[in-house]
Amino acid sequence: MKPSLIPAEQASRFYLHWLNADREKRQPKIQALSQTPLNRLDFPALLKQETDSGYSLPRAMRRIRNLLVCTIIERDLSGKADLSEVVEAMTLFAEFAIRTHLASIYDELADIHGVPMGAQSGKKQEMIVLGMGKLGGRELNVSSDIDLIFVYPENGDTVSSRPGQRLLSNQEFFTRLGKRFIGALSEITEDGFTFRVDMALRPNGASGPLVASIGMVEQYLIVQGREWERYAWIKARAVTGNPEDIETLQRIVRPFIYRRYLDFSVIDAIRNLHQQIRADVVRQERLHPERSNNVKLGRGGIREIEFLAQMFQLIRGGRDQALQDRSTRNTLHILAEKRQLDEETVNALLDSYTFLRNLEHRIQYLDDAQVHSLPSNENDLLLIAQAMGMDDSRQLLGTLQKHREFVSAQFDAIFSDKSTPQDQSKPVIPQPLLSSQTEEEQIHTLQTKFEMLGFADTKAAAQRMLAFWKTNRILSLSDNNRTKLISLINSLLPELRASAHDPLVTLGRLLDFFESIARRTAYLSLLTEYPAAAHRLMKMLDASEWAARYLTRHPILLDELLDARTLLAPPDWHFFTSELDRQLENQRSDTERLMDTLREAHHAQLFRFLAQDLAGGLTVERLADHLSKLADIIVEATLREVWLAMPKRHRDTPRFAVIAYGKLGGKELGYASDLDLIFLYEDDHADAPMLYARLAQRFITWMTSPTSAGILFDIDIALRPDGASGLMVSSFESFERYQNESAWAWEHQALTRARFCAGDETIGKRFEALRNRILRQPRDPAWLREKILEMRQRIHDAHPNRSALFDLKHDAGGMIDIEFIVQYLVLEYSLQYPELTENFGNIALLKMSEGLGLIPKDSGEKVSAIYRNFRKLQHQIRMQGAEQAKVTPESVIEQSDEVKKLWKQVFG
Repeated sequence: MKPSLIPAEQASRFYLHWLNADREKRQPKIQALSQTPLNRLDFPALLKQETDSGYSLPRAMRRIRNLLVCTIIERDLSGKADLSEVVEAMTLFAEFAIRTHLASIYDELADIHGVPMGAQSGKKQEMIVLGMGKLGGRELNVSSDIDLIFVYPENGDTVSSRPGQRLLSNQEFFTRLGKRFIGALSEITEDGFTFRVDMALRPNGASGPLVASIGMVEQYLIVQGREWERYAWIKARAVTGNPEDIETLQRIVRPFIYRRYLDFSVIDAIRNLHQQIRADVVRQERLHPERSNNVKLGRGGIREIEFLAQMFQLIRGGRDQALQDRSTRNTLHILAEKRQLDEETVNALLDSYTFLRNLEHRIQYLDDAQVHSLPSNENDLLLIAQAMGMDDSRQLLGTLQKHREFVSAQFDAIFSDKSTPQDQSKPVIPQPLLSSQTEEEQIHTLQTKFEMLGFADTKAAAQRMLAFWKTNRILSLSDNNRTKLISLINSLLPELRASAHDPLVTLGRLLDFFESIARRTAYLSLLTEYPAAAHRLMKMLDASEWAARYLTRHPILLDELLDARTLLAPPDWHFFTSELDRQLENQRSDTERLMDTLREAHHAQLFRFLAQDLAGGLTVERLADHLSKLADIIVEATLREVWLAMPKRHRDTPRFAVIAYGKLGGKELGYASDLDLIFLYEDDHADAPMLYARLAQRFITWMTSPTSAGILFDIDIALRPDGASGLMVSSFESFERYQNESAWAWEHQALTRARFCAGDETIGKRFEALRNRILRQPRDPAWLREKILEMRQRIHDAHPNRSALFDLKHDAGGMIDIEFIVQYLVLEYSLQYPELTENFGNIALLKMSEGLGLIPKDSGEKVSAIYRNFRKLQHQIRMQGAEQAKVTPESVIEQSDEVKKLWKQVFG
């Protein structure tokens, strides 16, 4: 911000008038105070100077206020103070004035009427003064009023130890306290006022009681709390009161403001509130042209930036406590950190906010008036322009216009009404039940519409649509939700013409999805407000049955469809992990919320992979790598949180490790794969076996228990030593002994796809060393082949294929055969070629085996390509909802024969 081109005496008539009243004394004070930041002022010391000079408390406070404002004007216009210093200094002074006056008046009233006591608690009652608006956000204007709400803990009566006092109910006591307190701050005297006080935000506004008990506040917010009050209460901050009472009040207010789901319905509510404010501003400007150019409430003004920040807070604040910040500037920074807004946009919004707030201050500096519009007087306008460091009013108005255009463009991008009139040239599917037609007539009408959409089986489509409208969920919809639903369906149905599959199938998926979310206004609002997200939804429903089911189970993931850049971006594991850790750290007092947070983070990232997968951006191998990495992070975080929640733990971190087998161990995890895990510990503490057994059990419970957010993973621990009859958790020593002395050949097979996953890294390193030693043991080739063939036959018998199709996984020449070939090669030749024990995956190990001459030339390359293709086919089939991946034998006969050929070459 450029320094003012004119001195404070010229830029502020208030400053000049105050200074001239006693220039000889006041100018040195300003000069002395203006040398240091004003947010470090010692207000108690300043007050003592005034009261020692004989001034009463109200008059002394006003004199300090005038001195502070004039010093702020001096420092601000000279470029010594930035916006942060100005608003913080005013906030700190307001808090000081509130606490000082309240304490003084409280003592006076208590001396006359006794001390208010709670009828139930029997405790002394203190009034909670809530700072709302910019006071609550610690961003108070220089000439702003202060928005307050008065709350007292509980009903009761005053108690006195002196006879003759007139006792009052707590309601009467605090009402008197509030009235006298407002007068002490706001009455205009020869020294002006300390602060104007606005009590309009209290429950029931001007018609409600001046003070309310916590119980009254709770009842009001539950029964009568309106949407706009949620925005107001975001800023609510207790300036006075007992900490326990303040926390009780916050526990009541927080769920009123913030929803535990993503609340996109607030967009429409904020839009309506903004339209009301704008209409009032336009009306005032029409009646009073001199009030044009309102930098607070006008187009592209301060309020629109505040609404932008509050919109994100109300949508996401219930799920992310970091967004429950009361400061507009802090919230914008947090939105950039959270990647809800890009950093460039946030920086530009902050620049505009700073410019507008500085301009607002210079408007108010003129006469210390609570005004927000540029003056119509040319001379005053020039003064303000020069106070902004600009040569003339034209430069000021041009710069203001640029900021307002930018802010209004950002505001409109989010808050403009997305509902557009239906294009009558396109076929519109009506809701038949709103008409007086018979069912046959309804079917006929719908068939005509579907014929226009290009459906082959129009009757089936019409019957499916009619059945949808007759479901109980749809019949019970509110008019608002029904209107949104009709609009959404009509906007998406034309896309069925370009369906990659049978349009009737996709129609069924779409209607199933809408039926599942129909009563959730927030989800319907999201899709209405973000048409691009609705179209991305349609593409995903069309592309995959599995994706359709997943979205139907987890509609909260619609949030991920908002930004294609985020949705399709490669994973940033450092950001993902640190953000997850931060959220978990803030919720450790709530086990249910911890479990939900883990699930929501996992589902959201998995959904991003799903979107990239369906868009063709991921190979099967890359997808498996990502899903395995995600599982590792979730396992690690879950283990840590379970341990921290354990009572009687004797260490900060457990000497405990999670070992992954199977698909996770081989980093070949799929979307719906379960986790094959074993648990090891190494701890000499007497209670270690029991403690770590409880840890493992609770870990499994946290992973598998269904919550409102679903489950994380199914866990299979059958591969632990001695299987189902063995202990859930093994000491490392006993696990090592078992592997050396008792393990079956198939358990060493499983070890080829095992790795340390989470927990104590020292145990992890010991496991990896043990694994290498076991795999590199000498083995009799004939015995090994016999054992592997036995296990292969057992698996084949357990998965009989009674169809005429080829089972890509279990049939001879399929994926299991390839995996068994690799496992045999690792167990047979690792002693000679230790590099085979590296957990590279089946494809890399096949190629390595060919390079080492363990299998015929070109067979490793060929079979690895076949394995890749089989995995791709399996993935595609399962994405369409099939439980088993089967294809016509003719389509893969050459490939399966190649696998059988290698099988015969390896096993004879």
